[in-house]
Order: sequence, then structure tokens, then C-alpha cells
Amino acid sequence: MTSYKNFPKRITKIDDLVRRDYRHITEADRCYFVGEYTARKGYAYSDTNQLILNFKKSMDRAGQPEWRHKEKAIQVAANVFRNSIPPNQIEKFTFVPIPPSKAKRHPHYDNRLVRMLEAIRPEPRLDIRELIFQTESTVPAHNQDVRPRPSHIEKIYRLDKDLAEPEPKIFALVDDVLTTGAHFRAAKSILSKFFPRKAVIGLFIARCVQDSTEF
Repeated sequence: MTSYKNFPKRITKIDDLVRRDYRHITEADRCYFVGEYTARKGYAYSDTNQLILNFKKSMDRAGQPEWRHKEKAIQVAANVFRNSIPPNQIEKFTFVPIPPSKAKRHPHYDNRLVRMLEAIRPEPRLDIRELIFQTESTVPAHNQDVRPRPSHIEKIYRLDKDLAEPEPKIFALVDDVLTTGAHFRAAKSILSKFFPRKAVIGLFIARCVQDSTEF
């Protein structure tokens, strides 16, 4: 099993130099990432590629010998966030996982982000709320010929008002890979409509980058 020894150990802010690579991320957005996932490359390309591909391993592989790689990836990601976010700051966040492609009623619904967040600090439990849910299952964005726009994604997002109390201080929207920023933008829009005065940041295990040899 890989040790992920070359996976970054701290989070980095999306700055002016890289923001232009994510067309739906604006100057007003505060987004952070850990590793760099290279598109269209396999497990062997980098530790980040291996972690992300294991982290996103489909639920139909549960119970197979390879499943241990997913469990390891969840723990490694949790460890980085635990060690990167100061204890006095982590208490201020309400962590909201961005919904996966499958709706909760789908047999392949994957709660990997919730599990990763729970592993950051099992006790006392962090403020983790699945405030945003998806009304229908979709094809994963990376398998679609045309990437969905935030407006299209927002149409199938809903806010679970039963989880709105107690009132949050700061929202941390969490996803595995920042690709275009469309899902972040849609989720942030939903939160901002119901909590217009609350700050929203984005936390990503990795940002997607293009292979520098491909032009």
C-alpha cells in the first residue's frame, strides 16, 4: 500500500496566478487545496493522482481487496486537514460536503467526503452538515463531454433546512477536486441565498491541472 510520502502536507490558497485556470472561481472566492491532480493521467503519475483515484473509487468495489486503498486515501486526506487548520480556527467552521454525482437514494451514493471530515477529529465531533443535497443522480462531471455550468447544477441542488440550526459562523464547502469551480459556485449560491451574511470558503483535496506537455 502506498505511503503517499510525496503528497503535500499543507493547504495552499488559490491565488491570482492559478485562479484563471478555474473559470467559475472569482477574485472574491477564498479557496484552498492540498495536492495537484493531473487530468487524464493514471495512478502512477503522482501521489496526488493515486490518492484522488483511490478516494473516488466507486462504491461497487466495496468489499474487494482494493477497497483498503480508498480507506487509506480518506485517512491521508483527513490527516492533512487536521494538521493544516489551526484548532482555534477549525471550531469556527461548519463543514458542508459538496454532493457527489449520485443522489442519496442511489445504491452507489458515496459519503466519502463526510467520512473524511469525520476522520479529521472524531471526538469532539466537528460541525459537519450535509446541508446541500442533490435531487437526482447524474453522470460524474469528468465523464461528461460538456462540463455542467453552475446554473445547471444549482437546479438539482436543495438546502436541507432541518440542518440550518444552530446558525453557522463560517461555511467551508468541501470537495475532492477543483476542476472548473462549477459545483463550488452552485453550492455557494445555495448557501448565500439562505445565509446571505455568512462567509463561505472552499476546501479541496486537490486542484486539477493540465499536463504541461499537452498543448
